[in-house]
Amino acid sequence: MSMTMPEAKADTAAPLLQVRNLKMHFPVTDGMLVQRTVAQVKAVDGINFDIMPGETLGLVGESGCGKSTTGRCILQLETPTDGQILYDGADLNLMGRADLAAMRRKIQVIFQDPFSSLNPRMKIGDIIGEPLAVHRIEPNSADRAKRIAELLTVCGLSPKMADRYPHEMSGGQRQRVGIARALSMKPEFIICDEAVSALDVSIQAQVINLLEDLREEFDLTYLFIAHDLSVVRHLCHRVAVMYLGKIVELAPCDDLFDNPLHPYTQALLNAVPVPDPTIEAGREHHLVKGEVPSPMNPPSGCVFHPRCAVAVDNCSGPVPQLRELRPGHWVACGEAS
Repeated sequence: MSMTMPEAKADTAAPLLQVRNLKMHFPVTDGMLVQRTVAQVKAVDGINFDIMPGETLGLVGESGCGKSTTGRCILQLETPTDGQILYDGADLNLMGRADLAAMRRKIQVIFQDPFSSLNPRMKIGDIIGEPLAVHRIEPNSADRAKRIAELLTVCGLSPKMADRYPHEMSGGQRQRVGIARALSMKPEFIICDEAVSALDVSIQAQVINLLEDLREEFDLTYLFIAHDLSVVRHLCHRVAVMYLGKIVELAPCDDLFDNPLHPYTQALLNAVPVPDPTIEAGREHHLVKGEVPSPMNPPSGCVFHPRCAVAVDNCSGPVPQLRELRPGHWVACGEAS
């Protein structure tokens, strides 16, 4: 069953990205000579959201909920099982190779691991310059070198680092190289896939501030995939909460953190430790019971109901639709109010 989502209001700009009933089901096969599909892993199971130009949407949830798979589907690194991904009105799923290649200049990604996302045999200048050469943005080598120096400077690195290899740089510096590579295409939209989770806390703050500055300077739009809620609160305008392949809550950032309505969102926020040890020691914790169900056999109805403290019999019935309980605050829970 598909979930409805609000369309852009008439007095606002049209969404830059629209995701409609997106599904990504991976087949589980059995047999050696003749393989047959015996099950489906429902990594993403019918999600809907919009991202407005200049906005940062946070996509949060625990590991395995489908966040990164959503990002990979938008990037067309995975072919969705069903649904639409509309970028500036054009369906990415229906594009041919030539049109998709042109679209890739507008959509870029910053990967999670700054260690494995950079080719260890290439110098930093070559890593950043490769997309410029491939897409023939700067075919002249001298102009390309100048552009690489500008990108390194914008990302807080010395132009001299163009002659270094990735292993000669720290994790934070490598991630800045990944950001510079994404910016080299002059994109409109960047997917940050756990872009700071592999970094030390002090370096995380620097990279987050850099991403925020770049958004303002270059008028960028972000999909920020993360599991660290404190990072999301600092950077994002709105937040979508995923659980077991579905979006269970979508709201403006401050509203979601101050007034979470879905029981799963409440449990996520309750699990965030308080920096003050005295307050943390006296704080009441509400642990979520049970284990996360298998995405091969998700529960009927609300996927969170087997672990929900306020679940009723009806929660195992029809799949709850996202409802707007407050202005811009959407919740997929029949008991939320």
